[in-house]
This record gives sequence, structure tokens and C-alpha cells, in this order.
Amino acid sequence: MQKELQLRVLPEIAGQPDQLQKFISRKEGIPEDEIRHIEILKRSIDARQKQVIINLKVQVFINEDFVEEPITLPDYPHVSNAEEVLIIGAGPAGLFAALRLIELGKKPIVLERGKDVRDRIKDLKGINVDHIVNEDSNYCFGEGGAGTYSDGKLYTRSKKRGDVQRILELLVGFGAVKDILVEAHPHIGTNKLPKIIANIRECIKAQGGEIHFNTRVTDLLISGNSMKGVKTQNGDTYKSEKVILATGHSARDIFELLYQKEIEIELKPLAIGVRVEHSQQLIDQIQYSCENRGEYLPPSPYSIVKQVEGRGVYSFCMCPGGVIAPCATSPGEIVTNGWSSSRRARSTANSGIVVELREEDFKPFEKFGPLAAMEFQKAIETKAWEAGGKTQTAPAQRLVDFVKGKVSSDLPNTSYAPGITSVELGEVLPDFIHGALKNGFKAFDQSMKGYLTNEAVVHAPETRTSSPVRIPRDRKTLEHVRIKGLFPCGEGAGYAGGIISAAIDGEKVAEAVAKTFARR
Repeated sequence: MQKELQLRVLPEIAGQPDQLQKFISRKEGIPEDEIRHIEILKRSIDARQKQVIINLKVQVFINEDFVEEPITLPDYPHVSNAEEVLIIGAGPAGLFAALRLIELGKKPIVLERGKDVRDRIKDLKGINVDHIVNEDSNYCFGEGGAGTYSDGKLYTRSKKRGDVQRILELLVGFGAVKDILVEAHPHIGTNKLPKIIANIRECIKAQGGEIHFNTRVTDLLISGNSMKGVKTQNGDTYKSEKVILATGHSARDIFELLYQKEIEIELKPLAIGVRVEHSQQLIDQIQYSCENRGEYLPPSPYSIVKQVEGRGVYSFCMCPGGVIAPCATSPGEIVTNGWSSSRRARSTANSGIVVELREEDFKPFEKFGPLAAMEFQKAIETKAWEAGGKTQTAPAQRLVDFVKGKVSSDLPNTSYAPGITSVELGEVLPDFIHGALKNGFKAFDQSMKGYLTNEAVVHAPETRTSSPVRIPRDRKTLEHVRIKGLFPCGEGAGYAGGIISAAIDGEKVAEAVAKTFARR
């Protein structure tokens, strides 16, 4: 017999299988020796009250043995001789598009400007230690895209866009822990993702697909209004009438190429701000209302939104037990982001704190047309680089000093490896963003008492929250509104935000491409 239960239990009960079994036995009147297994189906934390509670959805096996059903991958066919589709970009959108194309009997040829996950590590060291930015291999570009080495959060609000569970199960099939199927806010971790990404790559190749690294696309070959292929920086030409464009939110050269070729793109407002680092212990104390969280609670995240002067000011990509990383994609700019390992074991917590922007905010850059938001981003990143001494050293300020507009007389060590330098960040950020952030931090402290502390450090800037453009596509066919055979896809095209939604969009676009073959 099996029984499904919804439970609210203390962390020490949820974290100890024998205690959970005793709790269920008492609550349901089931003798302990009749409970053969407790399978946790869903788990979430409720920290709204002083006593933290764990919500569990469980399946109890009563006088019945539990047989675990393994997560298996689809039965991918071999497609080496099948019809070909070019995919530009090997981030989550591109890789999951490739997998879905194989499943549908088509051959993906993936062109990735960066290196594979293993070789990317050298270039990450280069930016962290030597302040050298490789424009094709960095935290944003390379196999797996931005998520591979910048955290691996799998939480998405995009449940209406596609099958989240399917994507999670595919990730488990390629090596992720099964906990991601259970947790309300699943997370893989920067230390675990590279192996999973490498497994996806090997599957694509084993089934007859192709992946070409160090292959940056420099031109789109178009005849009339139809795709014919692409050219790369190596001088190579790849011919195909079906091209999936999945280049991520930082592929500025691609956005510029589209604009130069008069291929329709649209300005897309985004959010810009800073990245703030606190001690993880302080965030735990605020969120869990306790001095020490103990062994049965994970490092606490936070999510906060306030309306300030008619704009949203909110936390973005919060990393418990994490690190702030340098995510520039070109020399002469500073960009910050954050990541956590699977255990989230660092002593610091960081989050982007960003301000909602509107189309009118980009008016000073209107001469750039649909690239105005991108140029707005670039201007802030360049100012930060100059303020940081024209290296990857980030301009920074203690949090209370930031709110007061005071240069910090000294700065503590932070997790940002290239180093920080004391700057009044009003010199880097536009006045309206700076002002909204200052008032936003005051408002945050009203909800999270203790958040506004001078032990916290503000790093600037956080600019790559999403794509600064949208590449318009037909709602039914998912092709570009004018160029037949060009399929804008994922976060860089403005249709996703994060690993899961990008993967979902990749699958949707792959299905749309496959339908075009069927219509011929």
C-alpha cells in the first residue's frame, strides 16, 4: 500500500530519515515497522515565521517494498546522414535544441565561439588572476553558456512555456543529482555543471551531431529573405537553410551584425544595478530568525522586491554561500555576476540588486536605434573599468557608505578575485539608478532588519541581467518575422531568462524547425 502525504515538519525531522519515519508513524497511526520506505517528492522551506518549517510532499510505502525507477534518456536515433540544422551557440538553448533535433531525426551542427568546458577554465583564471579578457572564452561564452560557470540555478517561473519537469529529468539523465526533481528551488552548482554539459556534448556527437568549438559566426548568408548559411572567423562557410540563433544575452557582435544587415531587432528594456555581498551568517540570522542555522537548514537565500520612485528595485540571481565573479566579455569593461558551488559552502552571500529600466531611459543613446539599451550597458561597464584603474579591479563601496554617498575609507576582503577599489559609485552609475538603489536599500532594511550594514560591500556594476534586444519571431512558426529559416532562440533573442527557460525555448524552436522539413 502507498500513501501520499503533505507534511509540515521541523528541519531536524525533515533532515533525519529515522525521525521522519517516527513522525509519520505517530501522525498517521502506522506502526513503524510497517513503513518500508519514505520517498520525498517535493521539499520547500517556509521561513516566514520565527520557527522555520519544512514543507514535504512524500510517498509512504506501507508493507510494500520501494523499487526506484531510474531516470532514462530518450532513445536518441543516429542522425549523421539526416537533414542538417545549424545552431549558433552551445548554451542551454543551443544544446537542448540539438538534443531535441536528434530526437526528431535531424542532424544538429552546433557552432560555438568559445572553448569546451575544460579549456574554458584557463581563460577564467586569466580574467580572475591576470585581468585578461578573452572575447570568445569567458564566464559568458563557451560550452554550456553563461550558466556553466556562473551558478547553475534551475528555478524558473516559466512553467507556462513548457515542460520544466522534462528538462530537469534530462539533466538528471546526463548526471545531475535527483534532488533537483524534489527541491522547490533546484540548483546544480558551478562545480557539477561542467561534467553534465560534457555528457550532453558526447551524446550529441555519439548520435551523429557535430559541435565545433572556437568557431565564431561573423556573417549570415541570406538570399532574398531566406537563410542559406553562415560564415565564421576562420573563413569557413556552413551551408543550411535552417539556422537556430542561440547566442546568449552578451553576443553584442551578433546584435550589431543583425542591425548592420537590416535584419529586424527591437530594443528590450532590462534591469541594471550592483552586486552586494554580505556574510552568509548574517543572511541566515535575518531569514531564519536564529543565531545559527544548524546542520539541518541550508545556507539561506533571499528574494526581495520594492517599489522605489515608481520603479522596481529587486534582488537578482542571489547566490547563498557564493562568490562574485568577473563576467566581462571584452577588454575595457567590468561586469559582475555571482555563483555558488553545489554545497554553497562559502562564508559569503551575494546578490544582484537591480533597478527596472524603461524605454525612455535609453533616450541619450537613441542614435543607436534598437541597440540603445546595449550601448547604455556598455557605457556603465566602461565607466566602471576606468574607475577601477583600467583593470578588472571592481569599484566598490561599503553598503551604508553607498546609501550616504560617502567614499569608504577602507574595504574588507570580498570574494571577488580580481580585487576591489574604493569608489563613490555615483561616479559609475547614472543618477536615477544610483538614487533608486540608495532608497531601495533603505526599504530592504525595513523588511530584512540588519540588511543595511557597513559590513556589506557593494560591487559595480551588475548589467547583464538579460538581453538588451529582442529578435522578433512569428508566434506560430517561431521563424524571424522576415528572414525565412532564421530561428531566434533563448535568452539572447529575448525569449528566456535562465537555464531552464532557455532549454525549454531551445526544444520549442527545434520542434518548429522539424515541422518546416515536414511541410516541404
